[in-house]
Amino acid sequence: MANSAPSSPLRNDGALQRPGTLQGSPSTLYPQGLLSVIQRLKGSPEQELRIVLLGLDNAGKTTLLKRLASEEVSTITPTQGFNIKSVHSHGFKLNVWDIGGQRSIRPYWKKYLGSTDLLIYVIDSADQKRFEETGQELAELTEDESLTGVPLLVFANKQDLVTAAPAAEIAEGLSLHTYRDREWQIQACSALSGEGVQVEMRACRLCRGGKRTQEPAMLLGLCSHLSLPSRMG
Repeated sequence: MANSAPSSPLRNDGALQRPGTLQGSPSTLYPQGLLSVIQRLKGSPEQELRIVLLGLDNAGKTTLLKRLASEEVSTITPTQGFNIKSVHSHGFKLNVWDIGGQRSIRPYWKKYLGSTDLLIYVIDSADQKRFEETGQELAELTEDESLTGVPLLVFANKQDLVTAAPAAEIAEGLSLHTYRDREWQIQACSALSGEGVQVEMRACRLCRGGKRTQEPAMLLGLCSHLSLPSRMG
């Protein structure tokens, strides 16, 4: 990145996060942060969560996963099948499934959605010619019964590129404000530089109802300034 570039490549409105609500109340703006995972649940000392990472090919999913895991991101090869990483942090084991985004692989996405606790969807903010395509894929995903009530975190990636669309514009294009059956956030980021990827955990609700657990929606605790990861396993 050139020396004359700003210290942060994110746009002024790039950190926009608009969590949807079941009641359809007005969206709230929050400071930049990563969608929180569960801090407090009854059960075993270490809670295990399944996170599925999806998006079109070349969106930056694998780079994002490596950045979350504090791994080297200089050499990345396209995911032809899937990658799995387990991150241990503050009493949680986060099992992250990175599924390839090539057109030939997308029909198999739904085979990986069972028992998902959080869906992360990555978008190449600079590839505006594919916005319609990625929007259609996301809409189809959220209609799947396996993801009913599952929180959605959209990463508007590649914000370091001058052609990147702001997160607010992407949220509008995806019609995220119409999602009333789940909590959602959109986070501007650059997986390559690390901007916007890991900053702070924020509170939201996680719906664990339906056929999986028959439990009501549970309030997620606020993990102030929680960085990922504390150790890998």
